[in-house]
Amino acid sequence: MIAYIKKLFTNKTFVLVLFFGLSLIAALKQDLLHVYNNYKIYKYTFYDLIHQRNLFLEYPQFFEDKNHYGPVFAIVIAPFYFLPDSIAVMLWSIFNSFMLYKAITLLPIDGKKQVAILLICAHELMTTSFSVQVNPFVTSLIILSFVLIKNKQDFWAALAIALGTFIKLYGIVGLAFFFFSENKIKFILSMMFWSVVLFVLPMPFSSPHFVVQCYRDWYHSLSDKDIQNSGSTMQDISVKGMARRIFHQPDLSNIWFLIPGIALFFSSYLRIKNYKSAEFQLLILASTLIFPIIFSSSSESPTYIIAFAGVAIWYMNAPRPVSGFDIFLLVFALILTSLSPSDLFPHYLSSHYTKPYALKALPCFVIWLKIIYETLTRKFDQQSSNSLAQS
Repeated sequence: MIAYIKKLFTNKTFVLVLFFGLSLIAALKQDLLHVYNNYKIYKYTFYDLIHQRNLFLEYPQFFEDKNHYGPVFAIVIAPFYFLPDSIAVMLWSIFNSFMLYKAITLLPIDGKKQVAILLICAHELMTTSFSVQVNPFVTSLIILSFVLIKNKQDFWAALAIALGTFIKLYGIVGLAFFFFSENKIKFILSMMFWSVVLFVLPMPFSSPHFVVQCYRDWYHSLSDKDIQNSGSTMQDISVKGMARRIFHQPDLSNIWFLIPGIALFFSSYLRIKNYKSAEFQLLILASTLIFPIIFSSSSESPTYIIAFAGVAIWYMNAPRPVSGFDIFLLVFALILTSLSPSDLFPHYLSSHYTKPYALKALPCFVIWLKIIYETLTRKFDQQSSNSLAQS
């Protein structure tokens, strides 16, 4: 029986059905119930852009809450705007799932490990699909920026980073892969080029003056959101959020966590001689995916597909045979991070512990610390930058 289950969960077809099926079922459920407020927020960014209305105000006649994505996102969502909502929601979900799938299958590791990463991420993808969110697409852009730099396609890597940043600021972490570029001047010039292109891209749909004003409004919107997040149990699922709630310190500043976090993150780069190692690079990728989520006050449950992709990549990059501690950390993350918001997790524990104390962030934080430790102490294969793809 165990052998059959193992064979089933390593079967690529089954995993792909699970990966796309769970997210599609989640989106379909929200579609049938007409519970897709996030999609309405996305959709009306294009409407607001072409009618030159403030993209970041409340419009209760159309949707609840506010938009917090950059003006260029209005262009990304534009093709979906012209479709009936019931169709657009499903296509939007498929688009996000496909982009994440494609990015993972381009990673420089063998096919079996890619399938395992898809499997590990499947439930977390379903969670974000219930909210019809853009996070899988953002995750794919971060991974693609890594893959494209590794493939010496700096021009397109710069586009992935710039686009991710202009949509949702998390995308800027793709700059962490700058040190792996073999043509840094080309990379810098490409970043400048794409930043200008994406900055002006919405202007033909509205006006230069309005788009410039949009960026000012976006800054104020994000600043206000940061303040509001500290008082929400649905937001700030982060290291600071855990500390603030566990120790009952609602005014605890993020600076006490962000500065040490940044210092630890960049400490990995001290081992310059390992920059060409595929194992080291993948650890940096995993760290980069987890870091912005566990240290952001804007992190919420659907955002964790970004961090969980990092968890999956870390685990599949771990030395074989995998240690008992690494297996424990993965199971810990699957249960507390991925399953805790679902009906598969005990409701009492969720309502009294994981949600009130933002414990969804805990396994990712512990794994991130383990990744930092590995980048500083692990012996890496220096013979080939593609060794994992060949293993």
